[in-house]
Amino acid sequence: MSKSPSEKSRTLQARIVSGSVVLLSGSSLATGLNLAYNVAIARFLGPRGFGHATVVYTLLTLISAATLSFQIVAAKVVAQQPSAEAKSAVYRALHRDSWICGLIVAALLGVFRGQITAYLNLPTPLLVDLLAAGAAFYVPLGTRRGYVQGAFGFRRFAANLVLEGAVRLLGSLFMILLGTGVTGVIAANAAAMAISWVAIAPTLAAPVPNPIRLAAAFRELSQAVVFFAGQVLINNASIVLVKHYLPAVEAGLYSAVAMVGRVIFTLSSAVVYSMFPLVAGTSAEERKKVNVLTTSLLLVLGIGSVLSLGLRVMPAAVWTTFFGSKFALSGPYSLSYLFALFAITTVIYSLSVVIITYEMSYRIANTSWVQLAFSAVVVAGICRFHSSLHQVIVVQLVLMLVLLLLVGAPFLRQALRDSDSAGEAGSPSIRLLRRITEDKVIAEFLRGEFENDAYRSYRESMGPMVMEPNLDNPDENARRRALLFLRHLSLWKEIPPGTEWFEAELRDAGLAQIRVFPRAQWRKVARGSFAITEIVERMQARKDNPGPFVAKIAALRRRLVQENSMPGSVVLIGLNESQPLTIIDGNHRFVAAILEGQVRRLRLLCGLSPKMNRCCWYRTNPLTLARYARNLLRQLTRHPHAELAQLCVNPRLGLDNSWARPALEDGLHQDKAIAFARYDVIRTTEGTPGNDY
Repeated sequence: MSKSPSEKSRTLQARIVSGSVVLLSGSSLATGLNLAYNVAIARFLGPRGFGHATVVYTLLTLISAATLSFQIVAAKVVAQQPSAEAKSAVYRALHRDSWICGLIVAALLGVFRGQITAYLNLPTPLLVDLLAAGAAFYVPLGTRRGYVQGAFGFRRFAANLVLEGAVRLLGSLFMILLGTGVTGVIAANAAAMAISWVAIAPTLAAPVPNPIRLAAAFRELSQAVVFFAGQVLINNASIVLVKHYLPAVEAGLYSAVAMVGRVIFTLSSAVVYSMFPLVAGTSAEERKKVNVLTTSLLLVLGIGSVLSLGLRVMPAAVWTTFFGSKFALSGPYSLSYLFALFAITTVIYSLSVVIITYEMSYRIANTSWVQLAFSAVVVAGICRFHSSLHQVIVVQLVLMLVLLLLVGAPFLRQALRDSDSAGEAGSPSIRLLRRITEDKVIAEFLRGEFENDAYRSYRESMGPMVMEPNLDNPDENARRRALLFLRHLSLWKEIPPGTEWFEAELRDAGLAQIRVFPRAQWRKVARGSFAITEIVERMQARKDNPGPFVAKIAALRRRLVQENSMPGSVVLIGLNESQPLTIIDGNHRFVAAILEGQVRRLRLLCGLSPKMNRCCWYRTNPLTLARYARNLLRQLTRHPHAELAQLCVNPRLGLDNSWARPALEDGLHQDKAIAFARYDVIRTTEGTPGNDY
């Protein structure tokens, strides 16, 4: 049985999230091992030795431009092949080529070992020789990981990352205990590459002719080389340049700071590694059905934001405890400050990487060249400004912001075009009956909400005003608005100013255009699609699985079949009557009415605005979520209970205790709330300010 487009879209999004979780778990464990490796090396070798070990490992990371190029090409072309035989054929060809590339890289390192040793102020050329041995295995390791990634073997991929980290850590500690110092650490890193290559050997199908033409493979590989050349330069060139320009101790300190960036970038890469092969194997129509890019960006932003905040509040003593007393940093910028600043820089860059790799997954990406150009600008910027560690990081932060704006601009323009095209007229889903005021909508919204426990202390004093509203009384309208804002301030403030409200009725074919409110309890039922028709189908499938959610709808269904029962109102928002509408109040009532065939009894109140696509409840994307976050910050200084008490002031008689007492008891301290209530009484009696959307 074939899946519907909506099911395919939900499956794609679910696979991206689940794949990200698997890789994120493995990457987190591998990152923990790498963190332990860095802490151990720093403590045993000190800043000078740690700087030597880190800069040599950074050279290996620079070589990863070739490794990751083969990996991402293998992941893409393997994911696109329809059979196991074809997947094996493209892997064999790429693996052979990657071995040739790895041996060439190793030979070049051997030829220029003296120059590299002198430029980086290394103690011995043997470190470069060991690096060359590891590089020979490191490049073909990328092809093997790419095959596993393209075949969606995320668990095996994650396990291989953990294995590499474990061998690096345990091998380095063993070699240090033998007294080999930095040389032993680099030898352990080379061994980690070789062991990881052996451990992830794939099981291949019988040989068949390679289905990928040479020209197509060359274009894909060229794109990957351009992308990863820019990436490794941006991520690692600063370590090499700081090692060259600044004293060894400061270079060691910077290596510790840059380690944080590697942690964040590694965790963010888990999202990229799961997104890339899944998107590569989908059609353009499927990509449009579910906003894969938004999902990936939000995952990366969430991971990076949490880590950046944690680093900023971390006491400096924690770092000296981990790394040793020699890693203390004096001056106006503490080590915690530099950690957090570098973390923010890495998060911004990681968002750019998500955008670039998303584009690479289905076409040749021009943004790869933009990134490569910026890597050169980063190198030039650090060569010009390197008087302190803080200056080096600030240069990178500014340039990464500019890079994000450049690579994100085309997708932002496309999102705006999609939003505008969504407003084009189609077949109307509702019929507008009459225009109504916002006060009426708020009154109906509040009446449906008044049974909530949040209003328990207000039911006796304000119940008549809520259940039998006098819409001609401006004081009552202001109080009802304040009451609603006790629970739904953040919801209502997202509705654009100037929204026009109507009483409406549903057309015969309009049900498919209705969506439930994207609230947490509905997300579990929705599973990626909030269309009311699909929600009802799932509710019917869950009728034998009772719970509070299902029980509430069942109770509403019983009330609907009673002839004298008023089913209440449903509040919707949208761009116009021809576009999809989202329910912001009355989700349960609407579902119950559909199940009972009583939709016509519902009273539909609809808010329409051409700017509704800026509302996160109607259209969820990074722009609307950013606007929502900004508004939430603005609302932190508001005190809804005190504002309600303020509205209960009678300018002639003073405080109306019968109405204000619950607000005072639930809100601020009584005399503080009264003082606030008496302030600016004239403005109060005229109602609350307008929407500050």
